[in-house]
Order: sequence, then structure tokens, then C-alpha cells
Amino acid sequence: MHYLLFYRDLVDDYVKRREAWRGQHLAHAKAAKARGELVLAGALDEPVDGAVLLFQGESAEVAEQFAKHDPYVMNGLVGHWEVRLWSTVIGDQATIPLG
Repeated sequence: MHYLLFYRDLVDDYVKRREAWRGQHLAHAKAAKARGELVLAGALDEPVDGAVLLFQGESAEVAEQFAKHDPYVMNGLVGHWEVRLWSTVIGDQATIPLG
């Protein structure tokens, strides 16, 4: 299954303030990728006002645990996060492929 983790309500001056935690955040993301959990991730741009991370796993827990332990969340840079099931139907990795 695929899950989208949305980061919203970022603090003012997020790009500047994230620098203190960026190395830890990226290490956290790279570890999730190495475990096969994180597929894609990145900030929304122009303006930088959120981020979207794509996870794969048997339940939403993998994405939820990522957020709960992410230095950006733990240090208050992300005001709100949400995990949503994404029913993928087209593409090589679709979980519900349509012929």
C-alpha cells in the first residue's frame, strides 16, 4: 500500500530555521529509504509551505512513526502533519493496477 505524509502549517521562515535540523532530518529520511519504506520525499516549492512524502508498507504506521520521530516535527517546524492512504492504480508500482 502507498501512504502520503503531508507536512502543513510550517513555521515562519521555515527554510532558514530548518537548517539547524536538516542533517538529522535527511539522515532520518535516508534510513527510511534504506529500509524500503520511503519512496519519494520533498518540499513543496514556490512558496515553500509544506512537504509531501510517499511511503509504502502494510499500514499507515510506517509514515506515522516517521513523522513522530522526524526532527522537523519534534522541534516544532511542522505545525500539522497528516497521513493518507493513496490508492495507486497506474504505474509499475501501483498497488491496485488497472489492466
